[in-house]
Amino acid sequence: MKTPGSVLAVVMAILALAACDPLGLPATRALERGTADMLSSSAGYELSGQYKASTKQWTIDEQFSRPDARHLVLNGEGTKLEAIVIAKDGYFRGQEFLAQRLGQSSAVPGLAQAAGSAWWKDTVSLVPTMPDFTDGTAFRATFLGSAANRRTDHQSIDGVDSVELSGTRADVFIASAPPYRLLRVRLKPGVEIDGLTDADLHYSNVGRDFGIVAPKDVIDFANLSTLPPIYTVLSVDTSACGSPCVVSARVKNLGGTIGAKGPSSSASTRRPPSRARSRDRRRTQRS
Repeated sequence: MKTPGSVLAVVMAILALAACDPLGLPATRALERGTADMLSSSAGYELSGQYKASTKQWTIDEQFSRPDARHLVLNGEGTKLEAIVIAKDGYFRGQEFLAQRLGQSSAVPGLAQAAGSAWWKDTVSLVPTMPDFTDGTAFRATFLGSAANRRTDHQSIDGVDSVELSGTRADVFIASAPPYRLLRVRLKPGVEIDGLTDADLHYSNVGRDFGIVAPKDVIDFANLSTLPPIYTVLSVDTSACGSPCVVSARVKNLGGTIGAKGPSSSASTRRPPSRARSRDRRRTQRS
């Protein structure tokens, strides 16, 4: 008959086997816990890779610093956006993206050109959040546990020995050595998570302090004084036009008073006289 002490020893042995594979491989639960802890508790990490959103191909390089700072660079088919998000404040730069953002709604001509490579302030909703890829609890529920039904050990990811946990949604690669850091997630074809498809993302620089801070000299489109000088023409006087033609104009500054990086310029769209005379001759012939 077994004594209470021997029963306890058997129970402890069973628990030990559950926590550590008899072949010396890490337990699946330990891998899952290490991944969740990395995403939710580490001082910082970097996410980089590619994905599709609304059929458009993007590359991303995003750095996270706790508690609530992010710095990312997005590139997609000729459009580049750099963003810094700190809590509820978002700062952006990228002339092509700004031009698309303004569209036809701006009453100030050439506003995107005037902003140039300067930072501007905008809503943080412009930045993809991807919670299922960046929040520990959400990641574990979406990709691990019952969502992963196949395990393959000794996979090499970025030169690191890892364990592959796969399911119908994605292949997840986790370092096989403690603290079991997440290395890569690759979505299965046809799967969409957080609005992303064909995602292949790598995780690196875990624990690094990226020193993310708010930029200086930020343009706030709600406050025109933060803009560079932007001029609009009020009137043009051609009374002194001779040979040469001297034209004077009255302009108004719609932007700020801080000097721009380059000199201001204007362009004339006046039609050449020779073309005007040619059209007049054609009208006379028709009549």
